[in-house]
Amino acid sequence: MMARRAPASPRPDTRPAAPGTSADRAVPAQAAPAAEHSETPHGPSANTTPDQPRTHPHRREVPHALSSGPASVLDEEIANLHETRLTAPYPRKISGGLLRMVFMLPFGHAFSLMCNGPMALYDLVNRSPNIPAVAERALQYDCLVREGNRLSTPDGVPYRTIESPRPVREADIVGISMINAGDLHSVLRLLDLAGVPRRSRDRVPGRHPLVIGGNQGLADPEPLADYLDVVAIGEAEQSLAELLHLVHRAKAAHPAAGTPPARAALLQDLARVPGLYVPALYEPHFAPGGGVQALGPRSVRVPARVHAQYLGVGELRDAHFVYPITDGTAAGMHPVIGCRHTCSFCNLGIPPFRQAPLPLLLAYIDRLEELQVPTVIISAPTFTQYRHRQQLLERLRAYAHRAAAAGRQVTTIIGSIRADEISADYLDAVTELGDFGHLFTELHVAKARGVITIAPEWASPDLVALYGKTQTPARIHRALELCRANGNINTVMLYFILGAPGERPADRLAIADYAVDVRRRLGATDTNVIIKLHQFMPKPGTPTQRLAMMDPDVVHAYGDQVRDRVRALAGDTDFAAHYRVEQFATGRMHLEVVCSRGDRRVGHVLEDLYDAGTDLAELTKDQLVEALDRHGLDYDRHLRHMDDPVLPWHVLNHVNRTAEDQLATALAAREAAQ
Repeated sequence: MMARRAPASPRPDTRPAAPGTSADRAVPAQAAPAAEHSETPHGPSANTTPDQPRTHPHRREVPHALSSGPASVLDEEIANLHETRLTAPYPRKISGGLLRMVFMLPFGHAFSLMCNGPMALYDLVNRSPNIPAVAERALQYDCLVREGNRLSTPDGVPYRTIESPRPVREADIVGISMINAGDLHSVLRLLDLAGVPRRSRDRVPGRHPLVIGGNQGLADPEPLADYLDVVAIGEAEQSLAELLHLVHRAKAAHPAAGTPPARAALLQDLARVPGLYVPALYEPHFAPGGGVQALGPRSVRVPARVHAQYLGVGELRDAHFVYPITDGTAAGMHPVIGCRHTCSFCNLGIPPFRQAPLPLLLAYIDRLEELQVPTVIISAPTFTQYRHRQQLLERLRAYAHRAAAAGRQVTTIIGSIRADEISADYLDAVTELGDFGHLFTELHVAKARGVITIAPEWASPDLVALYGKTQTPARIHRALELCRANGNINTVMLYFILGAPGERPADRLAIADYAVDVRRRLGATDTNVIIKLHQFMPKPGTPTQRLAMMDPDVVHAYGDQVRDRVRALAGDTDFAAHYRVEQFATGRMHLEVVCSRGDRRVGHVLEDLYDAGTDLAELTKDQLVEALDRHGLDYDRHLRHMDDPVLPWHVLNHVNRTAEDQLATALAAREAAQ
């Protein structure tokens, strides 16, 4: 098989073009050789002279260490990465005995800086004098070569971090963040790239790093239970700090290569840290075809259940709310964490709702203006719930207007909002920003003035209500009237769910009627409507976690029906000019079906497919069914309603069973009453 350069990793789709492309890069400031933990965690300040070219008049480069030998292609790419720290410098740490933690991010440089969880923890480790560790980052660099499912470095040089030429495999701890269950196989790719044995049992204490996973893609961690040593549940600021202290203590007690007994004792200590799940210390009893009959601790010293950890605003560091580093093209903030509403299908309402301190965000905007960062991202599922949004938007407006007076454009990109929380004042404040839009969609529409994202989820009000969403048609209509009166909104993006229990054929077709009605209510001839269709996926930890799923191939056909009806209602000409219907590829959804609710055997299935060179981005149901069958697993069993007393994620499950049953009964009754 011919090797080829790995494609550019995913980046947020924005207007203008996503940051970090080759066109955005300029000649870097000279990178200094690595020195141990001086002004930055891994090197001194970059050595620059006044005549060296810079991409930005106020940028101070964060140094990237080079190897001592001839520079490789990978070294050169890292030397060309531009970064400016947006927060205070990291304190000096005495290098002797510090642990080395590497966050492996399966994205390119620009997108990696927007990964809030890993970047917040990276900042925490390096900013905390009492944490006996330094943190580094290893990315999916542009120069990596793809062959089949594997990635490798050019010329076989060791896979390294931005901050240090030392190989990733020599780290004490490796952290991997999983955003989506359908991407769990990327863990195999990252571990192979780093030269770290995939399975926990094959890693030698003292020679190989401890591998930690986290984020919402591991809501069901069992498919990766044989590959991850530890899984952080919830917010890891406190649990990671405790983990690093325990690992540091264990390493100090055994300065030579560790021993299996020492590792076993360490894992037991880690299992008692609130918010840490250590899969190897729990024994599953598998059910035929998939799932478990039981899952419990192997020792009385190990807790029977693990509870997610969530922290108060005062316990969270600044980097939890603002991106700590920018490449000069974009930076962002998280004004709110969680959601005030608790829709039964959504996990955003699981963490407590918290709001960022306004002074922190205002000072951050001032810093972005000082650096002339042209794109500001407000990454929030429900920005309209931020109580200080008007003051925040006013500060952004002032920045945008001053930039415009100097001949520069500032773009503000805002995450999703609830239609029932839109006000005229909010729309006026947003439109005064100038150029604004939505974070994760590249808009192929002409003359887009402004974009509003609304998530009705279903077109039928009673189905919306059954799933616990309080957004009524009247409130959405009122929001659309405000958009029309404002005159600066010409694109509405609508999120809908397909294939949910309780859904009828008429509900699916009603999505098309809904979209056409939205365009009519906005009134302007250049109004555009984007319809994003998502398959219903029960999320572990929510009241929907046991509900049945539909075959993704069937759901994709439903999406085609919605598209055809929109075209029929709008006419071919208007449809081509003003509508777009999007849905996920079925291969990704087939993987998510089994990974979002599978047991430990699913990880072995992923490994088989990965090793066979199967294109997991284009995976067919037949390929997956065949691979599952080899491990005694039944694909359809993962689609069914899960009445099992014990779920694969039993150790983490705290959902009220009565609430689950009541929801399932109500949905079944609606679906039957056709």
